[in-house]
Amino acid sequence: SGSSDPYCVVKVDNEVVARTATVWKSLNPFWGEEITLLLPRGFHSLTIYVLDEDTIGQDDVIGKVSLSHQQISAEPRGVDSWLSLAPVNPDQEVQGEIHLELRVPERGHPRVLRCHLIEARDLAPRDASGTSDPFGRVSCCGHTLETAVMKKTRFPRWDEVLEFELPEGELGEAVLSVEVWDWDIVGKNDFLGRVEFLLDTLCPGSTRGWFHLQPFPSTTEDHGGQLGALRLAVRLLEDTVLPSHHYQPLIQLLTEPILCPAQPPEGTALAVLEEVTSGESRQDVASKLVKLFLGQGLAVPLLDYLTTRELARTTDPNTLFRSNSLASKSMEHFMKVVGLPYLHEVLKPVVNHIFEEKKYVELDPGKMELSRGRRISFKGSLSEAQVRESS
Repeated sequence: SGSSDPYCVVKVDNEVVARTATVWKSLNPFWGEEITLLLPRGFHSLTIYVLDEDTIGQDDVIGKVSLSHQQISAEPRGVDSWLSLAPVNPDQEVQGEIHLELRVPERGHPRVLRCHLIEARDLAPRDASGTSDPFGRVSCCGHTLETAVMKKTRFPRWDEVLEFELPEGELGEAVLSVEVWDWDIVGKNDFLGRVEFLLDTLCPGSTRGWFHLQPFPSTTEDHGGQLGALRLAVRLLEDTVLPSHHYQPLIQLLTEPILCPAQPPEGTALAVLEEVTSGESRQDVASKLVKLFLGQGLAVPLLDYLTTRELARTTDPNTLFRSNSLASKSMEHFMKVVGLPYLHEVLKPVVNHIFEEKKYVELDPGKMELSRGRRISFKGSLSEAQVRESS
């Protein structure tokens, strides 16, 4: 048909956390959706997949954009740009971790490297049953060994030790490669992830831990740029939260003008904070203040206080609340925190009912389908009131 029905799926470390609405029959969709996620501090990547929804059969994957934790955190103001969609390669869609213990002898002849494959967890499902048949493949110094196959599991436990004799002298750029594969009785095995270690970087003795599985390095052919681009605005906020008693002096200082309104307003901590807050950080300061005062049960008095100060400073009524002020930003965030759940509770049943009915409703005659216009033309033209009543 020359068009698509695109939507986006958001994954964090290959776990689906959000989905956008579908934009029907468009090659230039606009979603305009803002998604807030609470992420674990140790997450590795954020990936957005663009798919084409099909009413019959499986949805088609158009492409993806992937951002690593390092890429996002390196931009304090966030990533805001057009990013080319990359094709989705099954060998790049890996997830999970592997538990290894590596023993490198400091000296001796022969020097034997012992790689203990203990277990893996949360591997990608490659079989139709939603599981995999994983086995480990370890390569070092031109030799390759494999573990046994664990059937129908994404959490295999091998507990096998594979040994490799190291060459004499300097190891140079010798690499220990640990790969996990899904065994298939018919066809080729499916790649599940890999971990690599430079032997020179391994400390003599024992190294043990969980290691995040990585995909094969992408090649230049993987990024043709012919799949379109996705405009993203991504910002990572990392907060360190201490026990509540550490914040009591600050809370008392900030709530003082609310609890003691007789105090002169200009010398309060809130007034000083409002004066020194820059335009770029005002949104963040407002969100933190609203959350803090909500926790104290003083959100409404806070908004009254900030609004009163805004009214006192505004000389032209036409510009009231149009400035990028702490009062306007605080009110905006308060409505998101409090008003959004209210709208969901009130409007969600109505919106769901409209979708379930699947009735054709269009009040603009210019947008009505020609075929439907012909069907109803012999009945005479319908007024807007009649359309609303029959829908």
